[in-house]
Amino acid sequence: MSVTPPPPSAWADTVLDRLTTVYPAAADPERAARMRAYMKDVAPFLGLPSPERRELSRTVLQGTPRPDETALTALALRCWALPEREYAYFAVDCLRRHGRLLSSGFLPVARQLITTVPWWDTVDHLAAHVVGGLVAADPKLTAAMDTWIEDDDLWVARTALLHQLRFKEATDTERLFTYCLRQAGHPDFFIRKAIGWALREYAKTDPDAVRAFVAAHRDRLAPLSVREALKNVGP
Repeated sequence: MSVTPPPPSAWADTVLDRLTTVYPAAADPERAARMRAYMKDVAPFLGLPSPERRELSRTVLQGTPRPDETALTALALRCWALPEREYAYFAVDCLRRHGRLLSSGFLPVARQLITTVPWWDTVDHLAAHVVGGLVAADPKLTAAMDTWIEDDDLWVARTALLHQLRFKEATDTERLFTYCLRQAGHPDFFIRKAIGWALREYAKTDPDAVRAFVAAHRDRLAPLSVREALKNVGP
């Protein structure tokens, strides 16, 4: 996969200068150690709890103009290059907030973020709120999701499974069920959990369809996937 370098952006320059001043000033080393352990040592942390981090983020962004896609791309890629995980969280929050400004051309950048220091804490938000938003805005991107579900990178495949989490009645049910069956035999916990989560979320919209799907394919689905899928609707 080719790596996209951050494009020039004065907006990102300003935000990063503020961010890398404000966040470290509030760091809590003891909390950072606990957060790093909880996240299985995927990255170092500054030790900022979510409510405090979001308040600091508002300070960082105060008075800045609305970004465009280039600025958001620059910010996300530069945040991902910083070691502490809270910077990636800041980028994810910005991408979620300004998702309507992102075009289909952002999908390769999203994939780069998903596959760089990947863990559920960033991947799941990118899947449901960024990639899902891109696909909803441009249905032609479903072809990319059909490729992603076959990917050897489990986080890319997990993203394909989860990208319709917020689609509700707009869910492409055939694609959802096909994806679940395609990865039903996957040995990794995060794929099996994602299958169950995707089905459980769609069950809020059409519980009968999910129950029927699980009943028809219980022999192929992992027990974890079945438990998660039927958690709120019963067998």
